[in-house]
Amino acid sequence: MSTITKKELIDRIAEKAESRRIQVKRVIQSFLDEIVDELGKGNRLEFRDFGVFETKIRKARKAQNPKTLEPVAVPEKRTVKFKVGRLMRQRLTEISGMAVDDEAADVTDMDESGEEENDESSNGHPG
Repeated sequence: MSTITKKELIDRIAEKAESRRIQVKRVIQSFLDEIVDELGKGNRLEFRDFGVFETKIRKARKAQNPKTLEPVAVPEKRTVKFKVGRLMRQRLTEISGMAVDDEAADVTDMDESGEEENDESSNGHPG
């Protein structure tokens, strides 16, 4: 699996649309900014057949520091959830040959080998 950057997507779209790269970049950045603004306002964004972006509040909870085993208070925080739309799910299943989950609500951070990462970035603390 490789990572595709925003720059690479902009270049591909500009080429396919036969448009200037700077115009495509402005449109894509405006689109992304609007998504962030709307999620920041607590709004739900629904792109029919693609998917739904929405924010959820994760309740405050007690966790445990894996190194010291001491209890740690994890404050309430807002997270962004994405639920895959019907056509996207079908398309991804066709392309990959594997079923696609409806919602990746509580996916554990995984490294490329599929093993769980066990570092401080995955212990529930923002960072």
